[in-house]
Amino acid sequence: MKPAFYKIIFFLSIIALIFIARLTYLQLLTDRYALNAANTSIKIDYVIPQRGVIFDRNGKILVGNQPSYEISFTQSLMTPDFDTLDFCNLMKITKKDFIKRIETIKKEKYYSKLTPMTFMSDMSREEIARIQEIIFKYPAFNIVDRPQRKYEISTSGNLLGYTNQVNENYIKKDSLYYLPGDIAGITGVERSYEKYLRGEKGMHYIQKDIKLRNVGPYKNGKLDKEVVSGKDLTLTIDYDLQRLAEEMLVNKHGAIVALDPNNGEILCLATGPDIDPNLFTGPNKRRNIYKLSVDTINNNKPTYDRSTQAVYPPGSPFKLMTALAAMQMKVITDSTKFTCHHGYRMGRHTIGCHCGTYWPIGMEKAIEKSCNNYFSSVYYKITEKYGPQGRSKAIDEWKDIMNSFGLGEYMNNDLATGAKGKIPDGAFYDKRLGKKWHPYQSAIFNGMGQGDVLLTPLQMANFTAAIVNEGWYYTPHIVKFIDGKPNTDKRFKEKHVTKVDSKYFAIVKKGMRDVFTGGTARSLLSKEFSQMGKTGTAQVPGGRDNSIFVLAAPADKPKIVVIAVIEHAGFGATWAGPASTVIAEKYILGELKRENLYKKMVGASFMGEYKRMYINQLTKKGWYVKPKTDSLQLIKLRDSLKILNDKKLKEQTKKKKDSLNKKNKT
Repeated sequence: MKPAFYKIIFFLSIIALIFIARLTYLQLLTDRYALNAANTSIKIDYVIPQRGVIFDRNGKILVGNQPSYEISFTQSLMTPDFDTLDFCNLMKITKKDFIKRIETIKKEKYYSKLTPMTFMSDMSREEIARIQEIIFKYPAFNIVDRPQRKYEISTSGNLLGYTNQVNENYIKKDSLYYLPGDIAGITGVERSYEKYLRGEKGMHYIQKDIKLRNVGPYKNGKLDKEVVSGKDLTLTIDYDLQRLAEEMLVNKHGAIVALDPNNGEILCLATGPDIDPNLFTGPNKRRNIYKLSVDTINNNKPTYDRSTQAVYPPGSPFKLMTALAAMQMKVITDSTKFTCHHGYRMGRHTIGCHCGTYWPIGMEKAIEKSCNNYFSSVYYKITEKYGPQGRSKAIDEWKDIMNSFGLGEYMNNDLATGAKGKIPDGAFYDKRLGKKWHPYQSAIFNGMGQGDVLLTPLQMANFTAAIVNEGWYYTPHIVKFIDGKPNTDKRFKEKHVTKVDSKYFAIVKKGMRDVFTGGTARSLLSKEFSQMGKTGTAQVPGGRDNSIFVLAAPADKPKIVVIAVIEHAGFGATWAGPASTVIAEKYILGELKRENLYKKMVGASFMGEYKRMYINQLTKKGWYVKPKTDSLQLIKLRDSLKILNDKKLKEQTKKKKDSLNKKNKT
């Protein structure tokens, strides 16, 4: 037994020696315990970096920085003699407010006695100047220089996005960087390029004495880390185009997107309604963001980016894709003709058509006149390629071609938001209609961009770019330079080749040119440069048709592709067409030659139609309550007060308003 006993003693001794050696190493030769022990002898002062500046492609500053400050709170530095009332007087808050703020901090998931937490934010330089001489009396509270964004423009809030305090998800993803109270990009470019824009925080280790007074840097600053400012971004956006687009979308729901088809750079990414980014700064920032997020009256939804998130029936522009897919699947040729009989007949039903042709026409003329019969006939041939038993197989082949253009899939770009859209497959119809489904049951509408096909405006712009390039495209992206150097992201350098042979594009492009010379967009033909495009009028339930238009110019070698979608506006050539034309003209010529088109768009409003549809939606659900006459009158009086300059009239109007308010309360 003795040898075994000695072996155990020897083994335990070895373990003890290893433990002592490790402890000695940690305490004497490293700073781990000195920096992380639960005491207040070492304090870390963080230096918040300036976020990178955001420019447009021409060097115009879109987003910069401005001074802003906050007060942080560290529970472990709270002293027994802390004078709450005196501190409240200094901060100009009540004791009740003080207690509430501290309680809120302690409820935070990542709250720690050792971690500085945000007590008060968005403080001005004047406020800080007032308190910085006295705040040393309260060691638990510290002034933090935390710059906030300064917007040099008043549009494109959705595009640029905003910054805010990090949430739980941010901290989980990068706990080595983010602490509670840190600022990060939440939406838009601010979010998608956060790691470049945020920079690197500086860290200064400060020694404290027993009375918590600073006694100098820890280890003479050897462990300190210098602050590194965020990297500047140069966007692909041309702000002149962006501003024009946003102006034309005032009092409208929709989107305008412009691309350079040669490299995939996004020149314009506008959504309506848009947000003034200046609402994302200042003391009312949180309140403003909340108001924007709950603004759903008349389906307004300003935080919903319709250029990348909204999915629409693409309407007639999708006829171009139907033609290309049919030729690639070899169910038609470029010389195939169909006769239009005022529309496409489906048994007892007819898809109406207003092309004005009642004789056999080919693809070029069908594109020019936007013949519904032609493309419905073509799509029927697509579904019947493998016979009645092989319709699902044919649809899958068609879908595969659509996917190669980036449709029905996420685009894998550098935008913060996006949607897949919808390109149905054979399984979709097998499930919905049964194994022996017939295209007349609903699928036939896909050929003309209705039915079950849904695309984002960005996807529509992208397939147009692929068409003008005769079968290839670059992934659309929004950042051109990072810190003055070209964006090297491999996603945007790869040329995507579609599954349609290049030989099939010539006749489609010729038809797109004819749209302007003798077709549905002849009123928009420019004398300054050649164009090609396609009008679209997409039917939607419960309201007027969506107005859609795609355009590429100059036609010989396009420099720009534009897509406009105006919700519930009617004909494509009437509203979306002028919007697209204005953008193309401004980009190519550098000026507007037809200001009448711009003025037409700016002066138009479709809010009445949106209001009517919204009321109908509420009525169907039983939620609509008709406002009282007094309430309507009160609204008018409130509006009047905003514009009246005459003091007497203003006083009279105010009395009427007050009288109605009392009446409504009783």
